[in-house]
Amino acid sequence: MPIGTLFFAGARRIILLIMSITQVLTAETRSQDASFAESPKNEIAYSDATILGLVEGLTEYVPVSSTGHLIICNALLGLNSDAPLQAENDGTIHSQEQPPYTLADAAYAYSIVIQIGAIAAVVVLYWKDLWQMALACCGKSARGRSLISKLLIAFIPAAVLGLLLDKHIESYLGNNLNAICGALIVGALVMLWVERSRKLKRSKNKGAGTLSIESLSLKKAFYIGCLQCLAMWPGTSRSMTTITGGYLVGLAPAAAAKFSFLLGFVTLSAAAGYKILTDGADLLSSLKLGPMITGILVALITSLIAIKWLVSFISQHGMALFAWYRIALACAILIYFN
Repeated sequence: MPIGTLFFAGARRIILLIMSITQVLTAETRSQDASFAESPKNEIAYSDATILGLVEGLTEYVPVSSTGHLIICNALLGLNSDAPLQAENDGTIHSQEQPPYTLADAAYAYSIVIQIGAIAAVVVLYWKDLWQMALACCGKSARGRSLISKLLIAFIPAAVLGLLLDKHIESYLGNNLNAICGALIVGALVMLWVERSRKLKRSKNKGAGTLSIESLSLKKAFYIGCLQCLAMWPGTSRSMTTITGGYLVGLAPAAAAKFSFLLGFVTLSAAAGYKILTDGADLLSSLKLGPMITGILVALITSLIAIKWLVSFISQHGMALFAWYRIALACAILIYFN
Protein backbone atom coordinates (compact mmCIF):
# COMPACT_ATOMS: atom_id res chain seq x y z
CA MET A 1 0.00 0.00 0.00
CA PRO A 2 1.45 3.46 -0.90
CA ILE A 3 2.73 5.32 2.16
CA GLY A 4 0.52 8.36 1.46
CA THR A 5 -2.63 6.19 1.38
CA LEU A 6 -1.52 4.38 4.52
CA PHE A 7 -1.06 7.56 6.55
CA PHE A 8 -4.23 9.15 5.19
CA ALA A 9 -6.14 6.13 6.46
CA GLY A 10 -4.29 6.35 9.77
CA ALA A 11 -5.08 10.04 10.22
CA ARG A 12 -8.72 9.42 9.37
CA ARG A 13 -8.89 6.76 12.07
CA ILE A 14 -7.27 9.10 14.58
CA ILE A 15 -9.86 11.79 13.85
CA LEU A 16 -12.71 9.29 14.16
CA LEU A 17 -11.22 8.00 17.42
CA ILE A 18 -10.99 11.51 18.88
CA MET A 19 -14.58 12.14 17.80
CA SER A 20 -15.74 8.91 19.44
CA ILE A 21 -13.92 9.65 22.69
CA THR A 22 -15.27 13.19 22.66
CA GLN A 23 -18.84 11.99 22.16
CA VAL A 24 -18.55 9.53 25.04
CA LEU A 25 -16.92 11.97 27.46
CA THR A 26 -19.35 14.80 26.70
CA ALA A 27 -22.51 12.68 26.41
CA GLU A 28 -23.69 13.58 29.92
CA THR A 29 -23.49 17.33 29.35
CA ARG A 30 -25.28 17.05 26.01
CA SER A 31 -28.05 14.67 27.09
CA GLN A 32 -30.00 17.34 28.95
CA ASP A 33 -30.99 19.05 25.70
CA ALA A 34 -32.44 17.66 22.47
CA SER A 35 -30.04 19.71 20.41
CA PHE A 36 -26.45 20.52 21.39
CA ALA A 37 -26.57 23.59 19.16
CA GLU A 38 -29.40 24.98 21.29
CA SER A 39 -27.39 24.57 24.50
CA PRO A 40 -23.69 25.22 23.82
CA LYS A 41 -21.00 24.53 26.38
CA ASN A 42 -20.08 27.27 28.80
CA GLU A 43 -17.01 25.73 30.48
CA ILE A 44 -13.99 23.49 29.96
CA ALA A 45 -14.74 20.26 31.83
CA TYR A 46 -12.29 17.70 33.23
CA SER A 47 -12.88 15.49 30.20
CA ASP A 48 -12.06 18.37 27.84
CA ALA A 49 -8.93 19.26 29.80
CA THR A 50 -7.74 15.64 29.79
CA ILE A 51 -8.13 15.35 26.02
CA LEU A 52 -6.42 18.71 25.44
CA GLY A 53 -3.59 17.70 27.78
CA LEU A 54 -3.06 14.45 25.86
CA VAL A 55 -3.03 16.26 22.54
CA GLU A 56 -0.70 19.02 23.78
CA GLY A 57 1.78 16.60 25.29
CA LEU A 58 1.91 14.29 22.30
CA THR A 59 2.21 17.06 19.70
CA GLU A 60 4.10 19.99 21.27
CA TYR A 61 7.59 18.74 20.47
CA VAL A 62 6.61 16.61 17.46
CA PRO A 63 6.65 18.54 14.12
CA VAL A 64 2.89 18.31 13.53
CA SER A 65 1.68 21.57 15.19
CA SER A 66 0.31 21.31 18.73
CA THR A 67 -1.61 24.59 18.35
CA GLY A 68 -3.28 23.33 15.20
CA HIS A 69 -4.24 20.07 16.90
CA LEU A 70 -5.60 21.90 19.97
CA ILE A 71 -7.72 24.24 17.85
CA ILE A 72 -9.07 21.25 15.91
CA CYS A 73 -9.86 19.52 19.22
CA ASN A 74 -11.58 22.67 20.49
CA ALA A 75 -13.86 22.49 17.46
CA LEU A 76 -14.54 18.76 17.97
CA LEU A 77 -15.18 19.28 21.68
CA GLY A 78 -17.59 22.16 21.05
CA LEU A 79 -15.39 24.73 22.81
CA ASN A 80 -15.70 27.37 20.10
CA SER A 81 -18.85 28.78 21.68
CA ASP A 82 -19.45 32.54 21.73
CA ALA A 83 -21.16 32.29 25.13
CA PRO A 84 -20.02 35.31 27.25
CA LEU A 85 -18.35 33.63 30.24
CA GLN A 86 -17.66 36.73 32.33
CA ALA A 87 -21.18 38.05 31.89
CA GLU A 88 -22.55 34.71 33.06
CA ASN A 89 -20.16 34.09 35.96
CA ASP A 90 -19.59 37.49 37.53
CA GLY A 91 -22.36 39.65 36.15
CA THR A 92 -20.02 41.99 34.33
CA ILE A 93 -21.74 44.18 31.75
CA HIS A 94 -19.53 44.74 28.72
CA SER A 95 -19.73 47.63 26.32
CA GLN A 96 -19.48 47.29 22.58
CA GLU A 97 -15.91 48.57 22.82
CA GLN A 98 -15.07 45.72 25.24
CA PRO A 99 -16.74 42.54 23.98
CA PRO A 100 -17.45 39.76 26.51
CA TYR A 101 -14.84 37.07 27.15
CA THR A 102 -16.25 33.97 25.48
CA LEU A 103 -15.60 30.24 25.81
CA ALA A 104 -13.80 30.36 22.46
CA ASP A 105 -11.48 33.07 23.84
CA ALA A 106 -10.83 31.02 26.97
CA ALA A 107 -10.20 27.81 25.01
CA TYR A 108 -7.70 29.53 22.72
CA ALA A 109 -5.89 31.11 25.68
CA TYR A 110 -5.90 27.77 27.50
CA SER A 111 -4.28 26.13 24.46
CA ILE A 112 -1.26 28.34 25.23
CA VAL A 113 -1.37 28.12 29.03
CA ILE A 114 -1.51 24.31 28.89
CA GLN A 115 1.99 24.45 27.40
CA ILE A 116 3.23 24.81 30.99
CA GLY A 117 3.08 21.01 31.15
CA ALA A 118 5.31 20.69 28.08
CA ILE A 119 7.70 23.28 29.54
CA ALA A 120 7.99 21.26 32.75
CA ALA A 121 8.85 18.15 30.72
CA VAL A 122 11.93 19.89 29.30
CA VAL A 123 12.97 20.86 32.84
CA VAL A 124 12.72 17.22 33.93
CA LEU A 125 14.62 15.76 30.96
CA TYR A 126 17.21 18.49 30.36
CA TRP A 127 17.80 19.75 33.88
CA LYS A 128 21.56 19.33 33.49
CA ASP A 129 21.65 21.79 30.58
CA LEU A 130 19.37 24.19 32.43
CA TRP A 131 21.56 23.89 35.51
CA GLN A 132 24.61 24.81 33.43
CA MET A 133 22.68 27.85 32.21
CA ALA A 134 21.83 28.76 35.80
CA LEU A 135 25.51 28.46 36.78
CA ALA A 136 26.41 30.68 33.82
CA CYS A 137 24.27 33.43 35.31
CA CYS A 138 26.64 33.30 38.29
CA GLY A 139 29.69 33.29 36.03
CA LYS A 140 30.56 29.65 36.75
CA SER A 141 29.91 27.81 33.45
CA ALA A 142 31.36 28.72 30.06
CA ARG A 143 29.26 25.98 28.41
CA GLY A 144 26.09 27.34 30.00
CA ARG A 145 26.98 30.89 28.92
CA SER A 146 27.46 29.73 25.34
CA LEU A 147 24.13 27.89 25.38
CA ILE A 148 22.30 30.90 26.83
CA SER A 149 23.74 33.14 24.10
CA LYS A 150 22.57 30.81 21.34
CA LEU A 151 19.08 30.35 22.79
CA LEU A 152 18.57 34.07 23.41
CA ILE A 153 19.74 35.07 19.93
CA ALA A 154 17.37 32.44 18.49
CA PHE A 155 14.50 33.66 20.69
CA ILE A 156 14.71 37.36 19.82
CA PRO A 157 12.99 37.26 16.37
CA ALA A 158 9.92 35.43 17.70
CA ALA A 159 9.79 37.63 20.79
CA VAL A 160 9.71 40.84 18.74
CA LEU A 161 7.22 39.66 16.14
CA GLY A 162 5.11 37.88 18.75
CA LEU A 163 4.56 41.09 20.71
CA LEU A 164 3.72 42.99 17.52
CA LEU A 165 1.42 40.42 15.89
CA ASP A 166 -0.09 38.37 18.74
CA LYS A 167 -3.53 40.02 18.75
CA HIS A 168 -3.75 40.11 14.95
CA ILE A 169 -2.87 36.43 14.64
CA GLU A 170 -5.38 35.47 17.33
CA SER A 171 -8.12 37.58 15.68
CA TYR A 172 -7.64 36.44 12.08
CA LEU A 173 -6.12 32.95 12.38
CA GLY A 174 -6.95 31.78 15.92
CA ASN A 175 -9.81 29.41 15.03
CA ASN A 176 -9.50 29.31 11.23
CA LEU A 177 -9.42 25.60 10.38
CA ASN A 178 -8.85 26.22 6.66
CA ALA A 179 -5.77 28.32 7.43
CA ILE A 180 -4.51 25.64 9.82
CA CYS A 181 -4.94 22.90 7.21
CA GLY A 182 -3.11 25.02 4.66
CA ALA A 183 -0.22 25.49 7.09
CA LEU A 184 -0.14 21.75 7.80
CA ILE A 185 0.18 20.93 4.10
CA VAL A 186 2.73 23.64 3.27
CA GLY A 187 4.81 22.65 6.30
CA ALA A 188 4.69 19.01 5.23
CA LEU A 189 5.99 19.85 1.76
CA VAL A 190 8.84 21.85 3.31
CA MET A 191 9.69 18.91 5.58
CA LEU A 192 9.77 16.48 2.66
CA TRP A 193 12.02 18.83 0.68
CA VAL A 194 14.40 19.36 3.63
CA GLU A 195 14.50 15.64 4.37
CA ARG A 196 15.30 14.84 0.74
CA SER A 197 18.02 17.51 0.65
CA ARG A 198 19.56 16.17 3.84
CA LYS A 199 19.72 12.65 2.43
CA LEU A 200 21.29 13.88 -0.81
CA LYS A 201 23.95 15.78 1.12
CA ARG A 202 24.68 12.74 3.25
CA SER A 203 25.12 10.59 0.14
CA LYS A 204 27.62 13.08 -1.31
CA ASN A 205 29.34 14.13 1.90
CA LYS A 206 29.48 11.84 4.89
CA GLY A 207 30.21 14.78 7.16
CA ALA A 208 26.98 16.65 6.33
CA GLY A 209 24.43 17.08 9.10
CA THR A 210 26.74 16.16 11.98
CA LEU A 211 27.18 19.45 13.86
CA SER A 212 26.60 19.51 17.61
CA ILE A 213 24.94 22.28 19.60
CA GLU A 214 28.35 23.25 21.02
CA SER A 215 29.66 23.93 17.50
CA LEU A 216 26.58 25.92 16.46
CA SER A 217 27.46 29.56 15.70
CA LEU A 218 25.38 32.53 16.84
CA LYS A 219 24.63 33.36 13.20
CA LYS A 220 23.16 29.91 12.60
CA ALA A 221 21.23 30.08 15.88
CA PHE A 222 19.71 33.38 14.76
CA TYR A 223 18.76 31.77 11.44
CA ILE A 224 16.88 29.02 13.31
CA GLY A 225 15.17 31.72 15.39
CA CYS A 226 14.03 33.55 12.25
CA LEU A 227 12.47 30.35 10.94
CA GLN A 228 10.71 29.87 14.27
CA CYS A 229 8.72 33.05 13.52
CA LEU A 230 6.86 31.14 10.80
CA ALA A 231 5.28 29.03 13.55
CA MET A 232 3.16 32.00 14.64
CA TRP A 233 0.81 30.90 11.86
CA PRO A 234 -1.26 28.20 13.64
CA GLY A 235 -0.74 24.82 12.03
CA THR A 236 2.86 25.45 10.97
CA SER A 237 4.49 23.93 14.09
CA ARG A 238 7.26 25.53 16.11
CA SER A 239 9.07 22.19 16.34
CA MET A 240 8.89 21.74 12.57
CA THR A 241 10.46 25.13 11.86
CA THR A 242 13.23 24.79 14.44
CA ILE A 243 14.11 21.16 13.65
CA THR A 244 14.18 21.79 9.91
CA GLY A 245 16.16 24.96 10.62
CA GLY A 246 18.64 22.83 12.53
CA TYR A 247 18.86 20.46 9.57
CA LEU A 248 19.52 23.36 7.18
CA VAL A 249 22.40 24.74 9.25
CA GLY A 250 24.00 21.30 9.52
CA LEU A 251 22.95 20.02 12.95
CA ALA A 252 22.65 16.27 13.41
CA PRO A 253 19.00 15.14 13.83
CA ALA A 254 19.34 14.48 17.56
CA ALA A 255 21.12 17.82 18.08
CA ALA A 256 18.47 19.65 16.02
CA ALA A 257 15.74 18.08 18.16
CA LYS A 258 17.50 18.94 21.44
CA PHE A 259 18.09 22.55 20.39
CA SER A 260 14.42 22.74 19.38
CA PHE A 261 13.36 21.48 22.83
CA LEU A 262 15.59 23.95 24.68
CA LEU A 263 14.52 26.83 22.46
CA GLY A 264 10.94 25.69 23.03
CA PHE A 265 11.51 25.97 26.78
CA VAL A 266 12.43 29.64 26.36
CA THR A 267 9.78 30.47 23.76
CA LEU A 268 6.91 28.57 25.38
CA SER A 269 7.74 29.99 28.81
CA ALA A 270 7.57 33.51 27.37
CA ALA A 271 4.34 32.80 25.44
CA ALA A 272 2.61 31.15 28.40
CA GLY A 273 3.77 33.91 30.75
CA TYR A 274 2.53 36.61 28.39
CA LYS A 275 -0.85 34.88 27.99
CA ILE A 276 -1.20 34.53 31.76
CA LEU A 277 -0.48 38.25 32.19
CA THR A 278 -2.96 39.29 29.49
CA ASP A 279 -5.69 36.64 29.94
CA GLY A 280 -4.94 35.18 33.36
CA ALA A 281 -7.58 37.15 35.24
CA ASP A 282 -10.25 36.29 32.67
CA LEU A 283 -9.25 32.61 32.68
CA LEU A 284 -9.33 32.31 36.46
CA SER A 285 -12.67 34.11 36.73
CA SER A 286 -14.22 32.14 33.85
CA LEU A 287 -12.83 28.61 34.14
CA LYS A 288 -12.48 26.14 36.98
CA LEU A 289 -8.97 25.73 38.36
CA GLY A 290 -9.26 21.93 38.67
CA PRO A 291 -9.63 21.16 34.94
CA MET A 292 -6.92 23.70 34.08
CA ILE A 293 -4.40 21.97 36.37
CA THR A 294 -5.50 18.53 35.17
CA GLY A 295 -4.76 19.39 31.56
CA ILE A 296 -1.32 20.75 32.47
CA LEU A 297 -0.41 17.59 34.42
CA VAL A 298 -1.57 15.32 31.59
CA ALA A 299 0.48 17.42 29.15
CA LEU A 300 3.55 17.01 31.38
CA ILE A 301 3.34 13.21 31.44
CA THR A 302 2.66 12.79 27.74
CA SER A 303 5.36 15.33 26.81
CA LEU A 304 7.95 13.28 28.69
CA ILE A 305 7.02 10.24 26.61
CA ALA A 306 6.92 12.15 23.32
CA ILE A 307 10.31 13.83 23.77
CA LYS A 308 12.12 10.59 24.63
CA TRP A 309 10.55 8.84 21.65
CA LEU A 310 11.08 11.64 19.13
CA VAL A 311 14.84 11.97 19.61
CA SER A 312 15.32 8.27 18.93
CA PHE A 313 12.88 8.18 16.03
CA ILE A 314 14.15 11.10 13.94
CA SER A 315 17.75 9.99 14.47
CA GLN A 316 16.88 6.74 12.71
CA HIS A 317 14.04 7.64 10.35
CA GLY A 318 13.99 11.41 9.82
CA MET A 319 10.79 13.50 9.54
CA ALA A 320 9.06 12.08 6.45
CA LEU A 321 6.54 10.17 8.56
CA PHE A 322 5.35 13.38 10.21
CA ALA A 323 5.10 15.16 6.86
CA TRP A 324 2.76 12.49 5.48
CA TYR A 325 0.76 12.57 8.70
CA ARG A 326 0.30 16.35 8.39
CA ILE A 327 -1.00 16.00 4.83
CA ALA A 328 -3.33 13.18 5.81
CA LEU A 329 -4.64 15.07 8.85
CA ALA A 330 -5.27 18.27 6.85
CA CYS A 331 -7.21 16.33 4.21
CA ALA A 332 -9.24 14.47 6.83
CA ILE A 333 -10.12 17.73 8.65
CA LEU A 334 -11.09 19.52 5.44
CA ILE A 335 -13.32 16.62 4.43
CA TYR A 336 -14.94 16.33 7.86
CA PHE A 337 -15.61 20.01 8.59
CA ASN A 338 -16.54 20.97 5.03
